[in-house]
Amino acid sequence: MIVINPCFAKRAMRVLFSGACLCLYLAVANLPMRAQVSGQALRTSLLKDAGDAIASGKLQDAETDLQSILDTSPDDYQALDLLAIVRAQQRREPEAEQIFLGVIKNHPEFASAHIDLGLLYVQMGDSGKAVPQLQEGLQLAPERTEAASALVGIWREQARAALVSDPEKALSLLLQARKIAPSDADVQFEFGMVALRMNLLPDAVAAFQQTLKLRPDDPKALYALGRAFMQEARYDDARQQFVRYIALRPDDASGLYALGNSDAMLERSVEARSEFEKSIALAPVQTESYFQLGLLDLKAHDLDSATKNFNRVLARDSRHAGALAGMGRVAFEEKKYDESADFLRRSIASDDASYEPHYYLGLTYARMGRKQDSDEQFQIATRLEHEQLEKERTVLTILNSGTSANTQDSK
Repeated sequence: MIVINPCFAKRAMRVLFSGACLCLYLAVANLPMRAQVSGQALRTSLLKDAGDAIASGKLQDAETDLQSILDTSPDDYQALDLLAIVRAQQRREPEAEQIFLGVIKNHPEFASAHIDLGLLYVQMGDSGKAVPQLQEGLQLAPERTEAASALVGIWREQARAALVSDPEKALSLLLQARKIAPSDADVQFEFGMVALRMNLLPDAVAAFQQTLKLRPDDPKALYALGRAFMQEARYDDARQQFVRYIALRPDDASGLYALGNSDAMLERSVEARSEFEKSIALAPVQTESYFQLGLLDLKAHDLDSATKNFNRVLARDSRHAGALAGMGRVAFEEKKYDESADFLRRSIASDDASYEPHYYLGLTYARMGRKQDSDEQFQIATRLEHEQLEKERTVLTILNSGTSANTQDSK
């Protein structure tokens, strides 16, 4: 005969006998098979009630139900798992942790215990312990979306923290997140931004395109995809993205600047000038649209207008390398070689990684009869241009060799 405590019996009445009295249940409980079936049904009912009580925040009710099970079956792993959840919600984390660890020791294949322990570690702020438990739980129960969400959230947070000091780690973390949550638009976008930062342009493009499949009118993804296309020198593709972006945000000065920049690269000078002027009208204190207008003026050989636009830039940023180089080129065209050399040297002092100021300084020195100085600048310009080409070839080699972020396993 099974001995049932009063609370356990009370649950049994409701589930098994629809309100029949306890004495009737006890009278028939001496039948072994019926007792076994009834006991299992009662346990199932108590577990369900405990789960509902936890979800409703009625922790004391849940604990009462679970203790009813554990009084007769102290090793019931499902009841222990729920009791640990109660302890976690009561902020009694050390007790909850020990219960979860005990369940896992005796039932390592029980996915819920791994996942719940992982979520407890998230609650405790210990992501290092949370990740392996959540991963183990997902291997055992891939359908558990709450574990996947928690794991992806940890990796996204870690990626943001690592981005500045270790972008490769950030990329690896987001790659793992993307494998678990390929339909998460935020993960796709963040992966694309890190890939763009690392100049892994095909990976960035693919990630932004996937973001836009999931969120077709995402302005940030459109703008970022345009930037990636610009860096790949796919200017027409870039322009299409910036046009879509401006349709969504017509008063965005940065978007208009980006559209103007793509137009300029496509030799659409009239359209580019219009976009830069609109950008300036929206944000008069900026410098880059004035700088781009100066370049258009220089290309059109309108030296007076170029000078005005470059000076507007320098009035706000006296060390703007591009504007200083632009003024050097204007002075060169005007055959003011001493002035040109001064501007170009100042440009190089601000940014010595660009080959163009060195090249034009070499031309200026040649006009001034300073052959040795001219040759040195041409050599530097050639070296910098070669290094840039080699860097681009290296990126393409890495991507084509199968070690890009699309195919590389996380370390």
